[in-house]
Amino acid sequence: MKIVDVLTQPVRTGFFADDQAAIRAGAEHDGFAYAGAPITPGFSAIRQAGEALSVLLLLEDGSVAHGDCAAVQYSGAGGRDPLFSAAAARRDVEEHLVPMLAGTELGSFRELAGRVDACRTTSGPLHTAIRYGVTQAVLDAVAQSRRLTMAEVVRDEYATGVDLEPVPMFAQTGDDRYANAEKMILKQVDVLPHALINNVDTKLGRGGELLEDYLRWLVKRIGELRPDSAYTPRLHVDTYGTVGLAFDGDVDAVAAYLARLGDIAAPYELVVEHPVDAGSREAQIETYVRLRSALRRMNARVKIAVDEWCNTLEDIEMFVDRGAADVIHVKTPDLGGINNTIEALLLVRDRGLVAYCGGTCNETDRSAQVTANVAMACGAGQVLAKPGMGVDEGLMIVGNEMARVAAIAAARREPVLP
Repeated sequence: MKIVDVLTQPVRTGFFADDQAAIRAGAEHDGFAYAGAPITPGFSAIRQAGEALSVLLLLEDGSVAHGDCAAVQYSGAGGRDPLFSAAAARRDVEEHLVPMLAGTELGSFRELAGRVDACRTTSGPLHTAIRYGVTQAVLDAVAQSRRLTMAEVVRDEYATGVDLEPVPMFAQTGDDRYANAEKMILKQVDVLPHALINNVDTKLGRGGELLEDYLRWLVKRIGELRPDSAYTPRLHVDTYGTVGLAFDGDVDAVAAYLARLGDIAAPYELVVEHPVDAGSREAQIETYVRLRSALRRMNARVKIAVDEWCNTLEDIEMFVDRGAADVIHVKTPDLGGINNTIEALLLVRDRGLVAYCGGTCNETDRSAQVTANVAMACGAGQVLAKPGMGVDEGLMIVGNEMARVAAIAAARREPVLP
């Protein structure tokens, strides 16, 4: 089957793009917005509406495949590509990718996605969000041409050797970290609450006391609200480098603090994402190697997840090889082509670490559905319930997609009755 034509349409994301540098520097809330001027190049405000571009592939049998180009909430931070513009992306897709795709015969997803991801302009690679969305559409097109789910295509082309079953979901509270955490407990979310600890003074505390208090509250509420006594979620908080800021980059002091958090979180397992931002990839790796060593000496009940400065497949390989994390956040829009996400998840899983198929609240329903298929096919340790910060919507979109795909895969495994 061939791709007949390619359409592009700007669409909405599930959240906003935020200037992380300005927020970490102390920008104050002005209602739902932030007061003050942005710091990161490309931003016109500290918080601005997210943009996405839907790419639709018209196939010769009349069917339509699609994917969405979207970037992370904190674009331009931690070595990432700059703020995404749907209008600019539309021009790039039409100039550089439509000629490649229109008239192309659909064969191997892996081969065609690799061509899209490798496309270059005179100024360099296409924005990661473009490669992300277009390869989603390619995966959908190949799946439709074979009358398979996207998860089945990935499982078969990459020989992942997994049964297609739902993987644990990780939900994020956003700033409404109390009511939204209670929603998660009532819905028995596998991994929670993210908590958005992105400011020292208002969310972490100068000595880390605010996060300590929050974890005590969370453990108490799990005990009070859980519908089933067997429900034992994993606790995972993202601290956006604020722990390092509070403790002046002192790795031993950070380790001691994280060990205290692990004790407070008991009996639940605790993962802390991005406790320190060391400013570059190499410095981040060195810092996390030292931090994990210190935590082991303390017999701490806490694991480290890496996010910033671990954006590409090459980055992930380096963090894994150096033993710089327990959990690798494969932040799907940052890797460009969805083929890179697949390679990264399989690498992390095969090395015995937790492969977190993540992303951002600033994605779309479509990118969430596609990455849910990828997470299942790669046997990920957890998948982000996205987009948005409302909890319910992301759980519904990702959870329902996984449930439907698992049902289809199970039906294909059953023998056909005569």
